[in-house]
Amino acid sequence: MLLITSELFVLVLAIVQANAGWIDWNYFGLLSLFVQWTTLTSAALICLLRRRLARMSVARATLSIVAIVLLDVLAFSLFADSVLHPQAGVAVWQGIAKKLLLALLIALMVLRYFYLQHQWQQQREAEMQSHLTALQARIQPHFLFNSMNTIASLIAVNPDQAEEAVLDLSELFRASLRTVDQLIPLARELDLCQRYLAIEALRLGDRLTLDWQIDPGLDQQAIPPLTLQPLVENAIYHGIQPRPDGGTVRVEAQARGDFVYLLVQNPKPDHNDRQHEGNRMALANIQSRLQALFGEPAVLKHSHHNDIYTVTLRLPRQSANSQTTTTTRI
Repeated sequence: MLLITSELFVLVLAIVQANAGWIDWNYFGLLSLFVQWTTLTSAALICLLRRRLARMSVARATLSIVAIVLLDVLAFSLFADSVLHPQAGVAVWQGIAKKLLLALLIALMVLRYFYLQHQWQQQREAEMQSHLTALQARIQPHFLFNSMNTIASLIAVNPDQAEEAVLDLSELFRASLRTVDQLIPLARELDLCQRYLAIEALRLGDRLTLDWQIDPGLDQQAIPPLTLQPLVENAIYHGIQPRPDGGTVRVEAQARGDFVYLLVQNPKPDHNDRQHEGNRMALANIQSRLQALFGEPAVLKHSHHNDIYTVTLRLPRQSANSQTTTTTRI
């Protein structure tokens, strides 16, 4: 960007300087050589001092960078004038002063541009983090009510099972309130799904059948928290709960090349506008988080085939930064 911008600037100066015709090519060639050398050497010096500059305040770093650029321009100006104008004079020093002033203005404009870009990037990251936190913190109220009713009905007849359900529910709430982690190991997300399904199995009984197909070696695959669990919840709410005979929820995870594919399948839901609207909202939620964290390589799609509804996630193959080892209960 610096090279192209500086060359366009030289072209404008060459057009302005031309007395006859469009461009003074001799002036254009000499000025291009001078500007490109000063641009490249200044950028190289600033890159070499990047760590020191990063520890300075904005004002001190700005003064240091401006000083580097001006000293670099002064050195090349003296060298160029010693070659082109061996006899130094007032006109030569005036030309050097003009070059320094021009270099000062350009350096300040470039620094201002990078500063504004940095501020915009920080603001964008803060907004994205806030958006991810809001998306991650959503809990479906119907699941909470159903879980509390199930636990209440178990307290008298099976207190141990009710206690286990309370522990599973508390873990789900803890995961929904944990907004620090942007990526977690797949093993932790699968464990969360297992806790959720353990609660739903108490309510649905024999109507719910589970089929897990998880390839080995994917425990540390990075995944945004509460990504797979809402898909499983949708499978229960839209595909199993409305059916008197229930059905099977299939969860599959497999690695293919540089990607990991996650599938959640359930019987095709009935055509209900309200249910479809809630399902679309959940899918849009997950899609927004995947795009914010992974970009284009992450894909979410859904399809119907032979009365089976399938949601497919494609994630880039990478390990989570978490150092905690979690064992799934599958």
